[in-house]
Amino acid sequence: MSDLEAQLAAVLSEYSTEVTQEVKKTCKDVSKEMTEAIRQDSKTLFDGTGKYAKGWRSKVEYEDRDNIRLTTYNATDYQLTHLLEFGHAKTGGGRVEGRPHISTNEEKAKKELVERIERAVQK
Repeated sequence: MSDLEAQLAAVLSEYSTEVTQEVKKTCKDVSKEMTEAIRQDSKTLFDGTGKYAKGWRSKVEYEDRDNIRLTTYNATDYQLTHLLEFGHAKTGGGRVEGRPHISTNEEKAKKELVERIERAVQK
């Protein structure tokens, strides 16, 4: 391998590492922001105590050199998330309308993540 090829491979490897680290950092930041947005929406939509809203967490499920997997979940009232998001049946009959608070913030976070990653790659 010539000297030029070795230098080019080193530069590309360094660029790849920098981009990977920036993407991971961006993913963590967007995940935290989404968790906080869900927490805020939960406060305004549901019970006055804020117990449901306080339960939202974000954690790194898996991370290696090239990949990261983050999860946002409700640690205290996980049983309620589906019922509140999509609605449920009442005991006396009828239904309670769902109040989307997870899916709306998820869509916003996806768009924000794409924009931030594009900016990071262009640097």
